[in-house]
Amino acid sequence: MAKRVPTLPTHADLVEYQHAVAGHDGTLCDVDGELFIKPCTPAEINFYESSIASHPGFAEYMPTYLGTLSLDEEQDNFEEASAALIAKRTIPEAVVSTKSSKKIVTNQAVVLENAAHGFVKPNILDVKLGVRLWADDAHPEKKARFDKVTEETTHKHFGFRIAGMRVWQGEGAKGEDIDQDGYKIFDKNYGRFSISKENIHDAFKHFIFTESAGIDDELARLVVQAFQADVKRIQEVLEGQESRMFSASLLFVFEGDGKALRLAMEEASRSPSTLHNGDTSGSSDEDELELPGPKVYSVKVIDFAHAEWTPGMGPDENSLTGVRSVVDILQSLTIESSSD
Repeated sequence: MAKRVPTLPTHADLVEYQHAVAGHDGTLCDVDGELFIKPCTPAEINFYESSIASHPGFAEYMPTYLGTLSLDEEQDNFEEASAALIAKRTIPEAVVSTKSSKKIVTNQAVVLENAAHGFVKPNILDVKLGVRLWADDAHPEKKARFDKVTEETTHKHFGFRIAGMRVWQGEGAKGEDIDQDGYKIFDKNYGRFSISKENIHDAFKHFIFTESAGIDDELARLVVQAFQADVKRIQEVLEGQESRMFSASLLFVFEGDGKALRLAMEEASRSPSTLHNGDTSGSSDEDELELPGPKVYSVKVIDFAHAEWTPGMGPDENSLTGVRSVVDILQSLTIESSSD
């Protein structure tokens, strides 16, 4: 069956995106939450388009690129009117900074399929990659600031840090850092100040193992195995490509409602192709539209503001340091859960 391609919206059709766990201000979505609209630079658009044209193996692990959208002068007024809603519903890294550097100055945006759409209760984790976080054209002040982040966080030893995550805690969950929808919010300070080389495994456990949401050890182990297999494949793809990506991320999403997760996995077991990284496509018959099944999980590489293909320069070892570390941690969680 052919996959239905969403219609590109106009700016007037958009609302603030409410599930961001990291990143810049100004991200939007359509009313249904199916599309994710991110202000960007021409370099990021070029990277999406060149990846699709010449690097299909990598493009498979990028968010589905649907095109671009022009943003008009109404954007600032729209964001101001929505500020109260944003503050209540998103991770602080995405909204609280008053520095102008947190908002990309641009009138263009990429339109992507929203990786969190289609889940009942999407758990979301953003893993920022790299030991070095700045691109060659960064100002000295930015280089010094980012080097300080590396020195003080898990970027130094593992080549990544937890940039943010939101984890559903179950119906009626209350408590510190739990929002009105029952999600526990781990903001940018969690990865900056609470996570170190001694407890980095705990971050992934907090993300995946949530018994109060109905995710028992069996379900969690299957999620870990699926994540590990996909990140290993991303590692292999990057090792075979020549690129440089500074401050790109791995975006993990999986069904956080244990009951819905089990049903989705049972559905996937009847149609194995639906399990693979959020892909619900079936046959290639273009006369029929695909009826998507419930989603289990998704792993994507995101954030390409400072990314380019660099023929002759070899693989991106800076990003690969983080990717390999994530593979090792997921592998260790798989072994640990199997031995329990």
